[in-house]
Amino acid sequence: MPTPERRDLRIGIDVGGTNTDAVVLDGRNQVLAWTKQPTSADVTSGMRSALSHVLQQVGEDATRVGRVMLGTTHATNAILERRNLGHVAVIRLGAPATTAVPPLEAWPEDLREAVAVGAVIVGGGHFVDGYAISPLDRDAVRRFLGSVAGRADAVAVTGVFSPAFTDQELEVAELVRAELGHEHPVSMSHEIGSLGLLERENATVLNAALYGVARDVTHALDEVLRDRNLDAAPFFAQNDGTLMALEYAARYPVLTIGSGPANSIRGAAFLSGVEDAIVADVGGTSTDLGVLVRGFPRESAAAVDIGGVRTNFRMPDILSLAIGGGTILSGSATDPQVGPESLGYRIGQGGLVFGGSVPTLTDAAVLAGRGRVGHVEPASAPVELQELLAAALQAADVRVVEAVDQVALGKADRPLVAVGGGAFVIPDDVPGATEVLRPDHGDVANAVGAAIALVSGRWDAIAPAGEGRRKAIDQACEMAVRRAVQAGAEPDRVEIVELTEVPLSYLPEPAIRVHVKAAGPLGWL
Repeated sequence: MPTPERRDLRIGIDVGGTNTDAVVLDGRNQVLAWTKQPTSADVTSGMRSALSHVLQQVGEDATRVGRVMLGTTHATNAILERRNLGHVAVIRLGAPATTAVPPLEAWPEDLREAVAVGAVIVGGGHFVDGYAISPLDRDAVRRFLGSVAGRADAVAVTGVFSPAFTDQELEVAELVRAELGHEHPVSMSHEIGSLGLLERENATVLNAALYGVARDVTHALDEVLRDRNLDAAPFFAQNDGTLMALEYAARYPVLTIGSGPANSIRGAAFLSGVEDAIVADVGGTSTDLGVLVRGFPRESAAAVDIGGVRTNFRMPDILSLAIGGGTILSGSATDPQVGPESLGYRIGQGGLVFGGSVPTLTDAAVLAGRGRVGHVEPASAPVELQELLAAALQAADVRVVEAVDQVALGKADRPLVAVGGGAFVIPDDVPGATEVLRPDHGDVANAVGAAIALVSGRWDAIAPAGEGRRKAIDQACEMAVRRAVQAGAEPDRVEIVELTEVPLSYLPEPAIRVHVKAAGPLGWL
């Protein structure tokens, strides 16, 4: 076996709706191998194919691979398709203050039926100043757990203002282990979301419902690595463009939702060398636009809707357009219709440039001279079809320009970095951007983003605005660093990369909300 200092290769894998991308980077972050393979229906086969292709390219150096980083759509697809979700018992600590709106009240009915086996609101929770709304009703918790025993795969616990005052959630978790077994999984909301009761509760329940999905993905990745005799440490990409260790991902699977766009944005920053830019990731089905701020994705300030459920966990601020390389074009030159249907991974058989019969945005871009793919020239198509392609491309350009203006918030001082397999669809001149950059290996920017990602940890707290403020901020920073280390970061190289203080109103004593993010490179193997 090679010595530890020679385990310097990293593999990044990103599973998208159309393609599964993989890339191999060395210790100097140079791209040694890359591939794009069609995403398979079972996802695992496409992952195995992508991994096999890049390992073949590096040959004997495959023994130098020390880490594999995966960005996956498994969790997102499970929620959207209502499949493979676990049964969750939901406990809210907030009676009598929060009984007007029951847990999961605003969920789509089909998702609620697929997930919830019972929900209860018991005495507990805190006011914003730390005083208890009511004492924790332990007997009510025990009675509820007895009623769901044998039916619940996991338990989700949410307390009012628990991100600032965690003691009651921790106590309920101990009650769950005592009543249902020590190994029974428990999701606690103070570890999942930030302030905001209903959205945090929703995110916590989704996290609990995804434990089985996380287990399946973990086993699939282990199986792929074993098939290739690859002794590498696996990591998962999460929503903010950073990584987490396998054990951490198994505990917080909901944090992998949105990892694909975050990977693309981070990969675009690395490949282009710019830290502040607009990023357009053009896939086969959609184009995701985001913003780079100091090398990291700008995060959404609004609640994020996942499968009809509003949540408040961290997610990149992404604007998605139903425009991609496989987008189907229809109508006429005077009334072109661009999507929203797409050939997706079937474009290799159905697109005009590949000998098929379905006009797509890729065909339009090739006709306009923006790229060369396939083996059939769209210029040989009938004139009417060529006119449709030209008109549809112009209509798509207008939508892209409008989207760029929307995500840029009126600022026109940043470049646009175009990445993804369909990046050539983006025109060379986009109003609202100083220039359009197309970095080398931009086709697999998402996999590169997974391979170069740091490891992060976060913490939210409420602190006094006067005396005690500095101590509270230091404690929040310590907790963020601790969570980054738990996720796999090298302890001595973790830094505070984000510190936000927001004054809170209508309190008897002045207070602030403190949000801290710490990040650092992966620890050595």
